[in-house]
Parts: sequence; C-alpha cells; structure tokens
Amino acid sequence: MTDIITVIASLSTLILGAFIGFYYSKKQVIQKKNLELTNAMLQQEREIARAEKQLLQIEKESDKKEREAEKTAEKIIAAAQSEIDKKDRRLEKELARLEEREKSLDSKVEDISAQRSRVDSLRDEIVEEKEELKKVIEEEVKKLESIAGLSEKEAKEFLFSKIEEQSEHDLVNKMYRMKAQLNANLDEEARNIIVHSIQRLASDVTVESTVTEVKIENDDMKGRIIGREGRNISALEKTLGVGVIIDDTPNIVTLSSFDPLRRFIGSKVLTELLIDGRITPSRIEDVLLQKTKEVDIMIQKLGEDAIFETGVTGIPPEIAKVLGRLHFRTSYGQNVLRHSIEAAFIAEQIAIMIGADSELAKKASLLHDLGKTLSHEIGGKHALLSGEIARKFGLNEDLVHAIEAHHEDVPLQSVEAYIVQAADAISASRPGARRETSEKFIKRMIELEGIATSYKGVNKCFAMAAGREMWVFVDPKQINDLKAAQLSQNISRRIEKDVQYPGEVKVVLIRENRYTNIAK
Repeated sequence: MTDIITVIASLSTLILGAFIGFYYSKKQVIQKKNLELTNAMLQQEREIARAEKQLLQIEKESDKKEREAEKTAEKIIAAAQSEIDKKDRRLEKELARLEEREKSLDSKVEDISAQRSRVDSLRDEIVEEKEELKKVIEEEVKKLESIAGLSEKEAKEFLFSKIEEQSEHDLVNKMYRMKAQLNANLDEEARNIIVHSIQRLASDVTVESTVTEVKIENDDMKGRIIGREGRNISALEKTLGVGVIIDDTPNIVTLSSFDPLRRFIGSKVLTELLIDGRITPSRIEDVLLQKTKEVDIMIQKLGEDAIFETGVTGIPPEIAKVLGRLHFRTSYGQNVLRHSIEAAFIAEQIAIMIGADSELAKKASLLHDLGKTLSHEIGGKHALLSGEIARKFGLNEDLVHAIEAHHEDVPLQSVEAYIVQAADAISASRPGARRETSEKFIKRMIELEGIATSYKGVNKCFAMAAGREMWVFVDPKQINDLKAAQLSQNISRRIEKDVQYPGEVKVVLIRENRYTNIAK
C-alpha cells in the first residue's frame, strides 16, 4: 500500500513539474514574440521618419529645379525673340535689295530687246551675204574643175588616196622601226644569254659514219676471215648483224651497219678473233657473248660518267644504262650522248640567268633523247618515248613534261620546257655540231624554194648560206609593204610547219621598183 502511495505521489509531482515547466516556457515564448513585435514597430517608425525626411528633400529639390527651369525658359525666349528681330531686319534689307534688282532687270530687258532687234537685222544681212558667197564658190569650183579637168568627187577621191597612201607609208615605216628596235633588244638579250651559256661549255664533236674499219696484220688474215666456202664470213655477218666487207684495201676489213652499237661490238669480236687466231662459227658466238657483257658494263659506265660530269642527282641505274647507249647513236653525225651533256650544261646556264629551276632544266636536257635508243626498234616519236622511260622509273611529272615537250609533241606548259627546247636547238645548230647528207641537203633546198614560190606575187627565190637563209623576190605591183611583211611571216610559219631542218632559217623578202629610161 505504501508503494502505491509513493508511486502516486511521484506521478503527481512529475505532472505538476511538467505543467509548471510548460507554463514558464510558454511565457518566455510570448515575451520573446512581444519583444520582436516591439522592435519591428520601432523599425517601422524609423523607416517612416526617414521616408518623410526624403520626401521633404525631394520637394525642396523640385522647387529649386522648377525655379531654374523658369529662368532657363525666360533666357531661351529672350534669345529667340532677339534672333527673330535680327532676321526681320535682314529680311527687310533683302526686300529692299530685291526691289532695286527688279528695277535694274527691267532696264536690262529693255536693252536686250533693242539688241535682239539689231541681231535680227544683222542675221538677215549675213544670210544674204552667205547666198552671195555660195554663188561665188560655185563659180570658182566650176572654174577649177575646168582648169584641172577633175570633178569635185574625183578630186576628193584623189586627195583621200594620197592621204591613205602617205598614212600607209608612215604606218609601215613606224612598224618596221618598232619591230627592228624590239628585235634588236630581244636579240641582244638572247645573244648574251646564249653566248654566256656556250662560253661555259667546251665539248668535242664526234662525227660518226655507217662503217667501221678494223686493221689486220696482213692480207693473209682476210682468207681466214672468209673461211672455207665463205662459212666464216657468213657466220660473222649472221651472228654479229653487220656486213663484213673485204676488198683490195690493204690491211683493212670494213664492218658496215647503220647501228653503231653493232659495229662497235663487231669490231671488238673481230679483233679478239684475229688475236686468238681461231675463227669458227662456235668461237664467234662465244666471243660475241663475252664482248656483249663487256660492252654492257662499258655502257653502264658511260651513262654514270655522263651523270657525274653534269652533276645531276636522282637518276636510277636503269636510266643510266639507257643514257650510256646514246653514245652509240648519232643525229646528223652528232653523237647524241655528247649532245645531251652539252644541252644539259646550256640549259643550266640559261635557267640560272633567267631565274628558272636550273636542276630540273639540266636533268630534263640530259635525258631528253633517251627515246632515240628505242625509236628504231619499236617506232614512235623519240620525245614521247623519252618521257615514257622517265615516267616508268618514277621521275616526277614536271621533268617528264619538259622531256616530252622539247619537240612540241605535247604543248609547252613550263619555263623549264622552253629552256630544254632552246638548249636542244642551240646544241644542234651551233657551227660544226651536225652535218647532213647531200641528198637530204638538196631535198631541203628544193622544199624551201618550193614553199616560197607557192605564194602569189613571188617572182623568184634563192636558198642561201647552206639553207639557213632564203631570199625571196616579189612583184612590187602585186605586193605592197604591208603585204610584204605579212608574206614573210607566212613563209616563215610554213617552213616551221612543213620542213625538218637543224637550227633556224632566215627569210629575207625583197620588194623593189626599177625604173628604166633611155636617153636618145
């Protein structure tokens, strides 16, 4: 029982304590809220006071600005009124001046009217005088026509023809002077470049023919070369591909072929057979195989020596071998390998002097005739074959183009291509570089003269200076000066198109009048 009472007392005490604690905490919260509300009201009152103060300040500033605006407006109105007064005074002065000018214009109008009447009377007098003058001129023209024996139209035509003839003469003279001056300047510049290029070059000229002579110790060896029933000489000709000529010339056996390489190998084989003393068909084949290998090595070395001599780089060994074979090719008697080396040096100097790619020009000039080693075997233009060889072994297209274009088989598209063409022509056309057979020379002379005489108005022509110059005489009645200049150009272009020739051909057109009188 006591425990129950104790528990009840404890619970009562606990409940009472909780109630008292809740009461005090509630009271503190209420006090805190009252304090916050009081502070808020005080803050609001301060804000209201500050706003009232700002309002008073704004009202003061507004009054001040209003007074300033009134003063400014008064000043503007006063200035505008002053300006209006000034303009009014200027307008009054301008009106007075206009009135004076109007009076002056009225007087001038009266003067002009009087002058117009005088002009009208003078015009009538001038018209009458013109009519009289026209009659006088007509009478004078009739008198002149009767004296000169020409009508007015005929006289005009005669005068115009004289003026046209004189103008044409002056035009032709001026054209020739300008052309001569231009050609002189261009020739001088080109001559300097070419002379400088050739001066830097010193090359030998090799003249080849279609036969090679092999010396023997005595004429008894000729019988051994012929062999029994001609078996040895037949085997030599069949195996070597050359003609073996044995005649009465002492101690000489002649090998004949249009292929210099075959003749060279044949001379080596025949010399070896004569030294060895055994001349049989089987021995001929063995020696030919041996000498062919030796010549292949020599050809490779010739190509490499040419590359080293010119200082060109980036040439594959296969192209070097093809280049070496040019040693055994000739063009108009000029050794093609020496010609290629010479053209390379000339192209390099020209390119340096005009600021082009000297390495490209030199390399293209060295390789420009590679196709001549194949043109007699597979046919085709050697310039295009040369380009195909260069392209096959990976040389760049700029180089290939310069090679292919040196005979204009493809259009010229670069400065270096023009340089290669010029270097090729210079090397081929310099004195002593090439020679022609008499048949080709005569044929070219006939072609040149035939082209000139095919034009109307040409009386006669003569090929001069071994075909490098041609004199053309024309009929002066059919060909005037302008037509003469045009005709010389047409003949030159026709020769370039239709005739194959080394170097250049100078066309000299001569137009002259001859007057003959007999004194009795």
